[in-house]
Amino acid sequence: MATFENFEKLDMRVGKIIEVEDFPEARNPSYKLKIDFGNNIGIKNSCAQLVKNYQKEELKNIFVLCIINFPPRQIGPALSEVLTLGVPDEKGDCILIKPEKEVPIGGKLY
Repeated sequence: MATFENFEKLDMRVGKIIEVEDFPEARNPSYKLKIDFGNNIGIKNSCAQLVKNYQKEELKNIFVLCIINFPPRQIGPALSEVLTLGVPDEKGDCILIKPEKEVPIGGKLY
């Protein structure tokens, strides 16, 4: 069973998607994202399977929740530095977890 101490090890922050690109080299339809977490953390890359529920244009400038302290992961030719969080819809495709109101970027989930 996970403990509260396990939860505290995860650094989950709010970031703002500032750039979205197609990622045709990925095994599953995906986008490459650039996410801004503010001055202290900076801009990080993420790869996410969002194509079935989101157009590139609607992702730009939205706020998302990410885990920023996992080790970077090589996904094909791209390096994903943060895990962008989502939950599956009824078909198993990703729906992003995002704050319902605009919040400061870099804010930590608690």
